[in-house]
Amino acid sequence: MELLEILVLVISFIALLVLGVPIAFCIGIAALLTMLVSIAPEAAFTTLAQRMATGLDSFALLAIPFFILAGQLMNRGGIASRLIDFAKSLVGTLPGGLAYVNIVACMLFGAISGSAVAAASAIGGIMNPRMVKEGYSRPFSAAVNITSATTGMIIPPSNILIVYSLASGGVSIAALFVAGYIPGILLGVVLMLVAGYISYKKKYPVGDRTSLKEVIRRFLDAVPSLLLLVVVIGGIIAGVFTATEASAVAVLYTFILSMVVYRQVKSSDLPDILIHTVITTAIVMLLIGTSMGMSWVMSYANIPQAFSEALLSISDNKIVILIIINLILLFVGVFMDMTPAVLIFTPIFLPVVRELGVDPVHFGIIMVMNLCIGLCTPPVGSVLFVGCGVAEVSISKVIRPLIPLFIAMVAALLLVTYIPELSLWLPRAFGL
Repeated sequence: MELLEILVLVISFIALLVLGVPIAFCIGIAALLTMLVSIAPEAAFTTLAQRMATGLDSFALLAIPFFILAGQLMNRGGIASRLIDFAKSLVGTLPGGLAYVNIVACMLFGAISGSAVAAASAIGGIMNPRMVKEGYSRPFSAAVNITSATTGMIIPPSNILIVYSLASGGVSIAALFVAGYIPGILLGVVLMLVAGYISYKKKYPVGDRTSLKEVIRRFLDAVPSLLLLVVVIGGIIAGVFTATEASAVAVLYTFILSMVVYRQVKSSDLPDILIHTVITTAIVMLLIGTSMGMSWVMSYANIPQAFSEALLSISDNKIVILIIINLILLFVGVFMDMTPAVLIFTPIFLPVVRELGVDPVHFGIIMVMNLCIGLCTPPVGSVLFVGCGVAEVSISKVIRPLIPLFIAMVAALLLVTYIPELSLWLPRAFGL
């Protein structure tokens, strides 16, 4: 029966995906069909509903709507422009300086908002016109913005790391948050190296030199925004509050910053901000619910165990297995959104890597970095679509300048995969 369940699950999911059915419904319907065929045909609907409800019944998941709301407030609160000005004062004078500014600003904004889509939209909306005006090609500008926006999914606070903690059975969110810093910064640095080389080769302009006084002024202007990182992550590490409580603190802080300090958000803007937050939260929670239902179906059918045995029968070499897992996740990321991919494949791969001695925190960072690449690729790359839309350029024109940046992302992924200390040094230093 196990083979029948696998065939029904896989074939129905792929068929629905090809037909253009939204990913959350693909997952839920595929899980339901599998239950109707063999697992619990007489109680399939009730069981699936129960599993979806149980999957969402988690205190840790409360952090997601709060971080989404904080990101919405940041997106409207004038934070992006201040971070761009600060980044420009730091790296704008280098060859291809505006490309560096784009990357640094995306890293800062993504780290504060925890959203790659928000970073691509907010930073891209400001930087793309500036880069085109200075003589950069529009496709290159879009490609830099698209790839650098993904750093916000690794540098904390990150919603996807909270989802991984849930899927892994309780890996510390605080440890995952702290573990994301060095890999996220590494990814940004590698992208800067490639963007800098391309800018030098194509003779893109050098920005105007900024005085030390101007650097200090722009830094002080950006300090209230940057302080959110210290408040949220510092509070978690110090044990002042949990990651879930930190998300509520982030909302309160960004609310005061956007409405009182910067005065970019008015009270009349709040209903629209709350509606967008509710819509985004509903989409994410539906994905989580249906994915948890599918995870239960796979667990009931012993699919993770069968997959683990098959994978370990190929080799017991950690390097080989991690290469295979990376290749599978890179392929999955092309066709599936990050949230369901993490929820579905964590129970499959985590037992395998644990048997090989890989730390669950380290594997979480590997998994998220893998799937970040999928955000930049068609046919379901959300950051790709947003980045191209903001830059007003077609996807076909962006693919060519994206390729060397993709290679840089894969290089960073390999470094993180095979040098565990890049992920684990900071958590161990803080005793997490």
